[in-house]
Amino acid sequence: MLKTAVGWHVELEFEEDTHRTRAAALVRLPDGTEVRAHGYASRHPADGNQPRVGEEVAGARALNDLAMQLLTKAHDEIDTASGRTSRPLTH
Repeated sequence: MLKTAVGWHVELEFEEDTHRTRAAALVRLPDGTEVRAHGYASRHPADGNQPRVGEEVAGARALNDLAMQLLTKAHDEIDTASGRTSRPLTH
């Protein structure tokens, strides 16, 4: 049996100011579909300036959003192919 290697490349970009970090995630699927997601993090005024932590939080939130969109896409494709409606997705 021949196995095919498939890979996805996820891109993350960040924009930061002194109190907020915004992350944008993008994945291009083999079928040509692009899925985009965003995540945000805010620094509490009493916290020290740690840009890496803001990136981690905002990046994780963007990736979580991306994951839920991919699950929904797969769920919809399964329903279409099977001709039935399955149970709703939950986290």
